[in-house]
Amino acid sequence: MKSSDPQWDDMKVFLAVAREASLSGAGRILKMDPATVGRRVARFESALDSQLFVKSPQGYALSAAGDRLLVHAEEAEQAMRAAKETLSGPSETLAGQIRIGAPDGSANYLLPQVCAQISLDNPDLDIQIVSLPRVINLGRREADMAITVSSPTATHLKVEKICDYRLHLVASRHFLREFPPFKTVEDLKGHRVVGYIPDMIFDRELDYLTDIGLERVALASNSVSVQLRMVMQGTGVCVAHDFTLPFHRPLRKILTDEISLTRSFYLVRHHGDQRSERLNRFADALSKGLRDEVTRLEGLT
Repeated sequence: MKSSDPQWDDMKVFLAVAREASLSGAGRILKMDPATVGRRVARFESALDSQLFVKSPQGYALSAAGDRLLVHAEEAEQAMRAAKETLSGPSETLAGQIRIGAPDGSANYLLPQVCAQISLDNPDLDIQIVSLPRVINLGRREADMAITVSSPTATHLKVEKICDYRLHLVASRHFLREFPPFKTVEDLKGHRVVGYIPDMIFDRELDYLTDIGLERVALASNSVSVQLRMVMQGTGVCVAHDFTLPFHRPLRKILTDEISLTRSFYLVRHHGDQRSERLNRFADALSKGLRDEVTRLEGLT
């Protein structure tokens, strides 16, 4: 092989720049200085006789050739991981690092218990939970897998439904003592509604208030836990996941006959990651743990 031929190490540099969209970001991942990353990219482009990136004020964007190469680079990365696992042989416990992306509700109220148990069962495994108020970008490898509340349609992703969960309107006991009983949705008029910041709702499935005909959001946050803490102050009402209520004992469901929502959790992964026994085993444990924890917590409300 000629020294100018592309190497796997060059492919790793390409992937890091593609995902971070900058030389400095890729350098942090690769533990290289940005100038070295830039030289490696230039060498890789020369070896392939193709321009892989277009530099802009926003950073390094993939060119058309870079887009085509990205698919093959990720397949090669997944194959290398699978080969490494095969050579290391099967293990009764999981090891290494696995990062999960998740929306705020599941990250705060479900994953801590589920991941704690998986960690106890696998002492050499490092689990990281990334909770962001947006869709996790698996293409940039922000996480190894993600929990979502809607099913992505991208063909390069494997999507499996984990379970359904329920939501109801809630208010604090203090709030309910202050006002006459709520018998219909009309009785909510004139009371503060707590919910998501409307222009920061990143998934249609989170737009609960529109579904039940409530428009004004007097108190808002992009965090479920912040919304519930607002309601615990006796300031108003909000839609809450049933599985959060055991953690907020002063809250009570209201209008359960009129307002009852069902949503679903999905586990999203790269198709190629199915070749990894380690990720498959972790995904199975994570899905089962989430199903069991949702059932347990909803049973307590």
